[in-house]
Amino acid sequence: MIRPFMHTLPNGLRVVCVEMPHLHSVELAIYLKVGGRNDPSGREGLSHFLEHILFRGTADFGSSLALEAAFEAIGGAPNAATDTESTCYYSRIHPDHVKHGMEIFASMILRPLLAGIDIEKRIIAEEAREDLNELGEEVNPDTIVSRMLWPRHPLGMPTIGSLESIAAIDRADLESHLRSFYVPEAAVLTVSGPVRGHEIFAAAQDSFGCWHGNHPPATRLVTEQQRPRAPRIRCVYDSDSQMNLQIAFLGMARDDSRFMALRFLRRILAGGGSSRLYLRLREELGIIYSVEGSIGAYDETGCLAFDLSTSPETLIQAVDATMTELLKIARNPVPEVELERVRHSYIFDLDYSRDSAYEMGGRYGWGELMGVVRSIEEDQAEARQITSAMLQETARVLFAPENLRLVAVGPWKRGMKKELRQLVKKYAVHF
Repeated sequence: MIRPFMHTLPNGLRVVCVEMPHLHSVELAIYLKVGGRNDPSGREGLSHFLEHILFRGTADFGSSLALEAAFEAIGGAPNAATDTESTCYYSRIHPDHVKHGMEIFASMILRPLLAGIDIEKRIIAEEAREDLNELGEEVNPDTIVSRMLWPRHPLGMPTIGSLESIAAIDRADLESHLRSFYVPEAAVLTVSGPVRGHEIFAAAQDSFGCWHGNHPPATRLVTEQQRPRAPRIRCVYDSDSQMNLQIAFLGMARDDSRFMALRFLRRILAGGGSSRLYLRLREELGIIYSVEGSIGAYDETGCLAFDLSTSPETLIQAVDATMTELLKIARNPVPEVELERVRHSYIFDLDYSRDSAYEMGGRYGWGELMGVVRSIEEDQAEARQITSAMLQETARVLFAPENLRLVAVGPWKRGMKKELRQLVKKYAVHF
């Protein structure tokens, strides 16, 4: 029986304990509500940079090696991730050493040395160069599409930053960001595994009770004026052997009432071997190896994107076939057999997640941070209520031509842009 409990410490830090007595390891994580969208202009990548720097030693563990060794001694393997709206530090821990794991993370957040800045700049710059072509142009479809979805807004900037913004970051920037955003009321500590709530809450108070800070700065939200209402296309040359294609649609905020329908649409279109785009593009036409669908969901906006790679000769065919499938799902009800198959798959995946301390920690910890906590039972109940009419209505709104953003990266040929524009016009006419 999985039982989540939440307690707020006097300093405002929320502590979530997910009791999973059947497991033999603990997942320890701390989520902070700060990400790429909170980076100041000219310092894009600062949140991601700070995440890296916290692993370079603390007042208690003087180097990255000392930190790694401390975690390994308690069965840990620390990691972290920064996305658009959040940063997470996490590690598996042996159940006998949960409090010590908290103490190590507390040391990283409260007493970092902020050392090795110049070395880290070189490392992150190399990571950033992976998204550039030989001319220094951005070739990551995710980043290019984000700029088209939310121009002139931090949501449109890459979380890693640019070579220029990375080079500009200094210690004062890191100290300011740490002081502004690494505050207890903007954080959630999550412990999932064979643990007991009262013990976790006491250990959290001992480890993080001295953490204090002011209210974090307000987040700059996307306005209606920053949501372009027209289809947009962009082609970027890259000397790859294939065209990397992303077709994205301006979508919905994470708390939108249609979000479950959005999840179903993603699965129906690009959720595995029986999905429509996979069957059409791979099994019938043989022009791709795989196709992926992904959802981006933020406080006030979101997107649904489809990614695939194909040869330059079959790019137009791939775009045409993809748009045809989108038109079909917006025009015609999803057959009951198909809907039931997707429904059962989704409900079963939710059941499987009960076996993962990491997934349960994310559900209740990250969910608490973002204000969207939902139990598995609540998600399953809503999934059982989804109808073909709800899917069609959501598809009609989501796949409207004005929401479309199309990016093709690779060795595109003369005339390709014109053909893509014609396909988008045809899509708009037939929608």
